[in-house]
Amino acid sequence: MMSQTLFELGPYNVCLWNIFALAIIYLIAFILRRVAHQSLKQYLIGVNIRVEGRRTTWLRLVSQSIYLIAAYIAILSFKINNNNVSFKEFLNFKLVESKTINISFFQIIIVIVLFFAARMSVNFVKLYFNRKFRQQKNYNPSTEYIYVQLSKYSIYIFSILFSLNLFNINLGLLLTGSAALLAVIGFIFQEVFKDMFSGLVLLFEGTLKIGDIIEIRDSKFKEPVFARILKINVRTTQIETRDGNIFIIPNAKLTQEYVENWSQGNEATRTTIFVNVQYGTDTDLVSNLLKQAALSHPKVKKSHPIQVRLRNFGENGLEMELLFWAENTWDISNYKSEVRMEINRLFREYKIVIPYPHRTIHLHSDNNAENNL
Repeated sequence: MMSQTLFELGPYNVCLWNIFALAIIYLIAFILRRVAHQSLKQYLIGVNIRVEGRRTTWLRLVSQSIYLIAAYIAILSFKINNNNVSFKEFLNFKLVESKTINISFFQIIIVIVLFFAARMSVNFVKLYFNRKFRQQKNYNPSTEYIYVQLSKYSIYIFSILFSLNLFNINLGLLLTGSAALLAVIGFIFQEVFKDMFSGLVLLFEGTLKIGDIIEIRDSKFKEPVFARILKINVRTTQIETRDGNIFIIPNAKLTQEYVENWSQGNEATRTTIFVNVQYGTDTDLVSNLLKQAALSHPKVKKSHPIQVRLRNFGENGLEMELLFWAENTWDISNYKSEVRMEINRLFREYKIVIPYPHRTIHLHSDNNAENNL
């Protein structure tokens, strides 16, 4: 019963014993991969070696190579009930055979090995750039990431082109014969291609990098969006807002919308806080208190000028503005809030009144209407 043929896989007759052997082989490979990965990781931790960057890549290479060995053993396992079929016959068996395309098991295995090798090559590229860039004094992880991403895309594109050539697919005829189809696809997916082109621009130019803090001014939002860049892909970019929310936005938005990169400007930026005070208040006192509030904050640049201006004679009071320089960081809004808290404390201490809108309603009686009644 176990030796009865269920279906054919090329020249091999597959029975339950073959399926059982495949399941056992890949189960053992899965367990060995987990054991090897954990053992190496525990060893590195035990000798006080941090498992990150280059060592993490080596762990992946060692653990993933187990599946390649398991695949070879899995093919050999078909000899259980196919003693008369050689491994060479299995490789040369034609799955698809026509005038233009010939696909054999050998070609499929080559493609699988090719993409596995491409994946391992990407890991080796990560190791190379990790070692190269981290030896530099001015190490920038964003630059390393850009080189790794470009290398990864190049390796996979080459693998795809080589696979098509291996299957005797004429790329020239394929592109010529499908020109109209490509035009339709290009029209339908023009937004996708625009995002992909924008992603390449971001990667090549390096104007936005991982870890940069940006301010996006979008017409869909009433207020600017402040976010930190987590990852830049070919089509999309992953950002994290101050609220901890993760957004995935198209790359075209970062190249076409107004985006201010706080991480590539000056270390300090000038910030303004607006305050209203009641008419008749001593403006010199208000000016001194506002400067005192700004100077009390540790993140305010003491070497930069701190100014207080009378902005306007407002409808409800004198409109004052405090201008100071602070570190251009992710927490700038918290700094402004802390300065406002200090201003409020000082105003209460010195009896400075912050006015609020007043409305006076006058009621006029109609004497003529009353006489008529």
